[in-house]
Amino acid sequence: MITTAPPAPEEQDFVISSLSPSKAQKRLALGVVLVLFVAFFITAGFLSSIQLARIDAFVPLYAAAMFVTDSITAVLLFAQFSILRSRALLVIANGYLFTALVLISWLLSFPGVFAPSGLLGAGPKSTNWLYIVWHAGFTMFVIAYALLKDADPAKRLWQGSAGAAILSSVAMTAAVVCVATFLVTAYDPLLPPLMLDTIRLPAWYYAAGSMMLLSVVALMVLWVRWRSVLDLWLMVVMCAYVVEISFPRFSFGWYVGRLFGLLSSSLVLFVLLYEITILYGQLLRAVSAQRREREARLMTGDAVSASIAHEIKQPLVGIITNADAGVRWLDRTTPDLDKAKASLKQIMHDGHRAGAIIEGIRAIFKKDAGNRTSLDINELIGESLAVVRDELEKHHVSVQAELHEQLPRVKGDRVQVQQVLLNLITNAIDSMAAKDGSRVLWVNSKVHDSDGIMVSVEDTGMGVEPKDIDRIFNPLFTTKSYGMGMGLSICRSIIEAHSGRLWVKPNKPEGAVFQFILPADTETSAGAS
Repeated sequence: MITTAPPAPEEQDFVISSLSPSKAQKRLALGVVLVLFVAFFITAGFLSSIQLARIDAFVPLYAAAMFVTDSITAVLLFAQFSILRSRALLVIANGYLFTALVLISWLLSFPGVFAPSGLLGAGPKSTNWLYIVWHAGFTMFVIAYALLKDADPAKRLWQGSAGAAILSSVAMTAAVVCVATFLVTAYDPLLPPLMLDTIRLPAWYYAAGSMMLLSVVALMVLWVRWRSVLDLWLMVVMCAYVVEISFPRFSFGWYVGRLFGLLSSSLVLFVLLYEITILYGQLLRAVSAQRREREARLMTGDAVSASIAHEIKQPLVGIITNADAGVRWLDRTTPDLDKAKASLKQIMHDGHRAGAIIEGIRAIFKKDAGNRTSLDINELIGESLAVVRDELEKHHVSVQAELHEQLPRVKGDRVQVQQVLLNLITNAIDSMAAKDGSRVLWVNSKVHDSDGIMVSVEDTGMGVEPKDIDRIFNPLFTTKSYGMGMGLSICRSIIEAHSGRLWVKPNKPEGAVFQFILPADTETSAGAS
């Protein structure tokens, strides 16, 4: 038996966590990195010895700006996680939340901002160690994001409640920040000294070098695994981290480093806001396109209504003609009863024909309509292949049928289910006839989850473009120059009216696979047992 996969999830092609960066975005990111490193080398070289005056308002303004940008970025990333359920997005969202929360502790402990030695019981080493916790912690979140985003789908996507995941992760991140703050402030005397006073930092350069090395590791992991716009800009953020952490406090380089930090904090936020603007524009264009499509469907609906009226009008005209003839046969001096009887029989025949046309239309759209009987799906497949035998031979298509012998029966309208099979097989033949190469049609049936059957129609034809997979079942949409775009739409309506599902996915290495599932006939199964 051939094992078939469930329909692939819809691709999320319009979010920065999966959208590939354009050439312009790559050039912009490279330009930002070059500017950062040029500014770093100038600052670390020619301007490194310049010591500026302490600006008391700078630290709280810087921390407030960082807190706002990191918090908004975290909220937007949490929102994307709630839609995409990507564990990697949840991790990086908590990374930005971690940074925002540590900033509060870092600001409160900063000497001279709210108290000469800082609040929270901070000691002379607390601020620097909180800075290390801040930068090393976020870098670890980035590494975790890079490792998770390409994991196995079963591990990459969150299966539970998105809200519960967000709330629990936020609580855990806040708890980690609280514990880290307590340890750094409460055990300040036990921490290794990094500075002699508020300006001289002899041991700080060793800590800065370690953080820079960790940022380089994160950059390398991202570089090996980068695929998306988010990966690209996180690499830029890591480059900014490398150049912002190696200057003495209140030096010219320290002030420039804070600006680098603010820039790195804002990069992903700017990209997210740009993405939202683009998506909003796409949404407006999509709404306009749907409005135009709806108007086109209304006009097409008039044509369909006219076609139905034409089909019903024919038997109605026959009824009127035969009724008129019957009246004339009976209106004679000597009525011709035999001919009048024949006219009445023809009227009855035309009436049944009109009723069949109406019931046929209703049966497609009403689940409880139609002539539902117990069906052998393998028998229907065999009959359908026999009907198209001439087309298969004409286009040199070889058939491989793999039909499960113990397939349960299904309950449905024989004509409608066979119409679906014929439509899918005919489309496969047309797709293969439009290209050169091997032409093989696979038709498979198998048991699905012990309570139904699955039928697959596979071909080696032109296939379905990824952009058309979600639209190919829409009414009036067609990829054929001569098609009306109603066949697959009607097929899906028939299958759904039978409480089933119909979908399409790419075939490997070429072609398409159309699959549908129908529930088993429980009454027949119960009787058989």
